[in-house]
Amino acid sequence: MKPISIQLYSVRDAAAKDFIAVLKKIAAIGYKGVEFAGLHGFRPAEIRKVLDDLGLVASSSHAGLPTRENVREMVDTANTLGYKLIITGKGPDDFKTVAGIKKAAREFQAGAAVLEGTGLALGYHNHWWEFNPVRGRLGMEIFMDLAPDVFSQTDVYWACNFGAVDPAKFIRSHKKRIPILHLKDGCFVRDHPHTAVGQGRVDFASIMKAADPKVLQWVVVELDACATDMMQAVEDSYGYLTKAGLAKGNR
Repeated sequence: MKPISIQLYSVRDAAAKDFIAVLKKIAAIGYKGVEFAGLHGFRPAEIRKVLDDLGLVASSSHAGLPTRENVREMVDTANTLGYKLIITGKGPDDFKTVAGIKKAAREFQAGAAVLEGTGLALGYHNHWWEFNPVRGRLGMEIFMDLAPDVFSQTDVYWACNFGAVDPAKFIRSHKKRIPILHLKDGCFVRDHPHTAVGQGRVDFASIMKAADPKVLQWVVVELDACATDMMQAVEDSYGYLTKAGLAKGNR
């Protein structure tokens, strides 16, 4: 079993009010790691001390594309917080055409090159639009071919594309380049809120089986929006994944 992390974007509203209290709650639930989406005004060293005190690990972070202008700050932040995986994505317009996908791939390849020698790796986080067909292939398949130095942080719910795609097939084909998975769940209806992991339609058992255990480092819960209390959904997601033997926590 792989360790379980939480994308803190899920609890962004509560974190904006009291980030430290949210981290304490995440630790109390039993999560081993956190994936950052901003630090809510705190300095990296301040948050690293909180993580250490709570027994949490920084699994990864969502940030912008690395450039020569921002790479030093990105590396310093990552080293202070302790993560090696930096992830970002692109909008739907970038994946409507092969030309758009080629441009996105060039940008990500350039970002990966900027990180070369830093010990950090750049990954792509998908939404549903990358799993639409473009000239007979999934856009994400084309991107993976064109950006060989970029890993995939496969978001398994969005990769389902509301039931049109089997995410396990994509993961199986690219498992050597998938060190981290985003796990969310829902009813496969566009614009409907997500559910706690295990309460929707995603087949997590087949997805986890498709991943390469030698490559996969983390599984990360992320719920963009939820019809129920978000923190309860985060806790329920942890309970489902750990009790089902699909992830390992601290409780």
